Amino acid sequence: MKTMENILVTICARGGSKGIPGKNIRTVGGKPLIAWSVQTARKFAEKNGADVILSTDSPEIARIAASYGLKTEYVRPDFLANDTCGKPDAIKDAMLWSERQMNKQYDFVVDLDVTSPIRTMHDVEECVRLLRENSDALTIFSVNPCARNPYFNMVEEKGDGFYGVVLGGKYTTRQSAPKVYDMNASIYVYRRESLLPEHPKAVTPRSLVYVMDHICFDLDEPQDFEYLTYLVETGKIEL
Repeated sequence: MKTMENILVTICARGGSKGIPGKNIRTVGGKPLIAWSVQTARKFAEKNGADVILSTDSPEIARIAASYGLKTEYVRPDFLANDTCGKPDAIKDAMLWSERQMNKQYDFVVDLDVTSPIRTMHDVEECVRLLRENSDALTIFSVNPCARNPYFNMVEEKGDGFYGVVLGGKYTTRQSAPKVYDMNASIYVYRRESLLPEHPKAVTPRSLVYVMDHICFDLDEPQDFEYLTYLVETGKIEL
């Protein structure tokens, strides 16, 4: 997939984590969690002539990433390392810093989320290809099919305190309901222009999705981490 385009791969891993303390560097499958994304990023960069940058405020995370071949002089500013800062803001800052250091402008920025590492090289390259081929699209992100469809078999609380089917049961069959997907947070690809607004967004009015054909999920709770560890250690998946 080598092109003349400039591509930056970002790996964002701040030090604070309330749901799973220290999750970015907890061991899974014999490696710190961040090592799996670093490994994918480096393979993609080598194959496609891309650059890679780590965005972290944690010296410990930076040290561990460096031990797996990703060294960086960039340090994420404190105002981009809190619970209220949107991740695209941090990606934008890392991109602009890299452009100054490398004296180039990037056409695409590929973000690989540390806490959703079940991805393949094919997944990453397909995301870039699909965004490249649709010149009107600004971003693309990876998803999985939903087990439940909110338009068909999910309920919500109504104003009177009772519950009913979403949209009042407008759709009576799964086939007639709009297709919906779970965002798995694993891969995001941005055109440079999508990151230039004051507060950029991953999901825009001109976004695409890449539907993964395998299991993938984000680590939000301790049981998610235990499940990922089980899948890796029993050979159910390969990272």
